[in-house]
Amino acid sequence: MRIRVALVAVGMLTMGYAVLGALADPDLSPAGVLLFLAGVLVGHDLVWMAGLLAAGAVLTRVVPDRHRRLTRVAAISAAAVTVVALPLVPGFGRSPDNPSALPLPYGRNLAAVLLLVAGATALSWLWKDRRRRPPAGGKESERPGGNGPRPAGG
Repeated sequence: MRIRVALVAVGMLTMGYAVLGALADPDLSPAGVLLFLAGVLVGHDLVWMAGLLAAGAVLTRVVPDRHRRLTRVAAISAAAVTVVALPLVPGFGRSPDNPSALPLPYGRNLAAVLLLVAGATALSWLWKDRRRRPPAGGKESERPGGNGPRPAGG
């Protein structure tokens, strides 16, 4: 609970600092700020959250229950990385006379990061499945109706 209170306090102080800084700016356009905030709200609630909920619904139907949590974490991580990196992939703004502007192959690097996320998720699935499996040659179940040892004389 203390951590939550501390995080809320730090967030409030940061927002207060941002608001005071914006109000002290003589070039501030309140209409532009409100338009930007409305765009962020619409983008978040109508696009990002709707996509996230739809992907979660699909994952719930497709992925087995034991792997669902790992898959959700991987999907959200991959989506966040993609949202951040995707604007750099087309290379808009790259000028031929300045090779240091957007110098990296962002599409290839994004694909590599997404493959790493998928690979780490698959390895986590395998590790989790391996931990759940009883060891080979281990004791069989002794519960009634199970594969326990047969009674003597029968």
